[in-house]
Amino acid sequence: MKLLVVIVNYRVTDLTIDCLRSLSAEIHSVPGAKVGVCENGSGDDSEGRLRRVIEENGWGAWADLTAIDPNRGFTGGNNAVIRPALASSDPPQYVLLLNADTVVWHGALSALVQFMDEHGQVGIGGSRLEALDGQVHVSAFRFPGIASEFEGALGLGAVSKLLSRWRVPMPIPESSCQVDWVAGASMMIRREVFEAIGLLDEGFFTYFDDVDFCLNAKRAGWPTWYVPESRVIHLEGASTGIARKVVKRRPQYWFEARRRFFLKNYGPISAALGDAAFIMGFGLWRMRRAIQRKADCDPPHMLTDFIRHSVFLAGFTVKAVQNPAMNDIAGS
Repeated sequence: MKLLVVIVNYRVTDLTIDCLRSLSAEIHSVPGAKVGVCENGSGDDSEGRLRRVIEENGWGAWADLTAIDPNRGFTGGNNAVIRPALASSDPPQYVLLLNADTVVWHGALSALVQFMDEHGQVGIGGSRLEALDGQVHVSAFRFPGIASEFEGALGLGAVSKLLSRWRVPMPIPESSCQVDWVAGASMMIRREVFEAIGLLDEGFFTYFDDVDFCLNAKRAGWPTWYVPESRVIHLEGASTGIARKVVKRRPQYWFEARRRFFLKNYGPISAALGDAAFIMGFGLWRMRRAIQRKADCDPPHMLTDFIRHSVFLAGFTVKAVQNPAMNDIAGS
């Protein structure tokens, strides 16, 4: 198999169908390409709807559905499709992680495959993500660290300029280039990367899994590149509930995933310094916002939630993120 596109559906079945419809016009641009959809424990009629849509539209020649329960998050949902594919007699040369809340532009798949074919030393390639109105999203990033935690929390122009080389969001590249990591909304992975570092870390559930995967790939000698010739519409936040323009309280698993990333990859000292940098920067920002009477656009309870989930109160042990679906089952 040349390419396996993996889509995880969790309570966004209409978006998943739209994504499949966009793929139906593109899948044949890459001979030997297949799509694997994971119905990730939505708890409704999503499995039946998806099976009917695939059959009624004649997509069964290139699309398969896997249903699991309960919800295993972005990581577990993707792995449920990737694991058996890699173990099959015809494992994919490339795997494309594609969010359910995306629509692929013409040539998006073939551009990524062509780039990866021509650059055998590249382990991961990421698409250019855009809004419906054509606005380009930031989807190429630097790895987070102590300086970036302070800069991102403080949000002060002078400090951001001083710490620009550590700022996580990169200026949007105009051409293909090596980056630290790309958004998992459209991320193509060479099979050899999985062979070197394993599947997605299911201890993250959702969030920080893409940066963790790219970091471990880089450490194994497989760099990540941003490929703007591959264009994908991303309805940001539609599948996760977190978006830039929607101010909602961050879920517990976001904080737990962040803490896991820092402890797992940087160790307890750097994790503590990173937490301290964020708390200090965000505390100063909240003071400045109040003094200058700026509009409060921060997620509710962000500072108190962050402190509560920091290593100072939650501990220095690398823990798996608590699966909220399992919590729901335990409480039922």
